[in-house]
Amino acid sequence: GIADSVAKWIFKQDFNPEILKLANKERDAENPDEPKSINRDLFEVSEVDMNLGAIPGLLQLAYKQFPCSLEPDVLHAHCCWEYVVQWNKDPEVALLKKNPTSELINANILMVGKSPKDRLCRRDVGMSDTAMTSFLGSCLDLLRTLMEADVNRDEMQVPVLDTEDPWLAVEGPISIVELALEQKHIHYPLVEHHSVLCSVLYAIMRFSLKAVKPLSLFDSKGKNAFFKDLTSIQLLPSGEMDPNFISVRQQFLLKVVSAAVQAQHSITKDKDSSEEALTTPFGKDQDWPMLAVDLAHHLQVSEDVVRRHYVGELYSHGVDHLGEEAILQVQDKEVLASQLLVLAGQRLAHALLHTQTKEGMELLARLPPTLCTWLKAMDPQDLQNREVPIATTAKLVNKVIELLPENHGQYNLALHLIEAVEAMPIPSL
Repeated sequence: GIADSVAKWIFKQDFNPEILKLANKERDAENPDEPKSINRDLFEVSEVDMNLGAIPGLLQLAYKQFPCSLEPDVLHAHCCWEYVVQWNKDPEVALLKKNPTSELINANILMVGKSPKDRLCRRDVGMSDTAMTSFLGSCLDLLRTLMEADVNRDEMQVPVLDTEDPWLAVEGPISIVELALEQKHIHYPLVEHHSVLCSVLYAIMRFSLKAVKPLSLFDSKGKNAFFKDLTSIQLLPSGEMDPNFISVRQQFLLKVVSAAVQAQHSITKDKDSSEEALTTPFGKDQDWPMLAVDLAHHLQVSEDVVRRHYVGELYSHGVDHLGEEAILQVQDKEVLASQLLVLAGQRLAHALLHTQTKEGMELLARLPPTLCTWLKAMDPQDLQNREVPIATTAKLVNKVIELLPENHGQYNLALHLIEAVEAMPIPSL
């Protein structure tokens, strides 16, 4: 049909699917406000894709000639199918939305406990490690789309598939869209179960995590439910999970958060690194800390433990302004304050004991013995960024005092610490 032929042509042109939306909006624009939304959407399309020549005009002309056959949802459905077909021929050519097949998800990443090397990826899966990372991200997008569609299915009307008059008397195979409408509905809990595994695999590949065996995060019920027909009803884990599983899951999620913060805020990178870290070779990256919190909910891990770890990692990397924002999401701020107190102590220990300036040694001699002993027990090597201005550390200690109740066992220690920090000489510029 027309949509099938246009979809094949679109694949060969290799342009961003957003172009289809823009061309369709330009066709339907009937008031002066419409072009404004078009211009706004142009920012979502890369400069490379914008150099399209006559392609938008050809699309608009096709839309006018075949308004039913090229209805946006119909055309997108055919485009998706074409990419699946092409992906089956060459996984590294078609890197848009693909079908999460068990051939990939059940690859050696499940067995070796770390992100497989490029050679192993190509041998077992038929694509590079970089393409595999992108593929897992697309799998996750697809699984989320399936769940979203299932939640909203009762509110959505069954689409009416119109046909141009010349085609009414033509007989042919049933269309892809009609086939799709005949499919069974997914079993939401099973798709959600797979999305958790897909997220785990995606994180392992994205951050090259080691010593993580994905299937060790699931009990026997969970493992047996994987790679089944997504419309089938499977026996899924329920009730309280074994504490050993919870511990392994928590360690994994904390490792993901640490890796995500490290990737975005490592001080070893250049000034533009924070912006570069937000993107991958195939587009904008996930909000990994938020994804880790979402996974915690599904894996029966305390979400607050993950949030507190995220705050601690931000402060460890010296991005205190982001740490302050993240504190707002934490429930148990008293426990968080104790964790941040240690971090502030590590900063001060580095400034006093490891730089060993004359002024620092004199201040150290005047400190209360309890505080001095406590500081000597601190290990600044745990900090990812030890070169934080003393004024910034003073602000952190004040935040700790604000969060701790006055009857807390560490409250007086925090008061001594702020006195010590405020007595530190501020380096001249």
